[in-house]
Amino acid sequence: MSTLLLLVLMIGCTVIANLMMKLGAGDPASAVLLGLISWRTFIGLVIFATAAAFYAFVLKVLPLNLAQAYAAAQFVAVICAAALLLGEPITFMRWVGISLISGGIMIVALSSETSL
Repeated sequence: MSTLLLLVLMIGCTVIANLMMKLGAGDPASAVLLGLISWRTFIGLVIFATAAAFYAFVLKVLPLNLAQAYAAAQFVAVICAAALLLGEPITFMRWVGISLISGGIMIVALSSETSL
């Protein structure tokens, strides 16, 4: 599997997991899950574990400093997904933050001798 595909899968799983955790935070705990967490929270945790597995595969092919820089794209993706799917606002200052994160990822990527 290509490194780029692994990164996309990892980031995608992280985004979905965050959305499920947010939705599950307002749900009552499920009797099926011993009354501890809601089913959405449980699904979010399972998807986070899947994202961690993809990240482990990414670490097999990329140096940690580069893998972590690319993984930072999840912060931008979660903010955008929350805006699109949950109606959370993206203020001007958040756009500034998104720009800084994106710029940082590009700087690290351009300075790397390792390609995706």
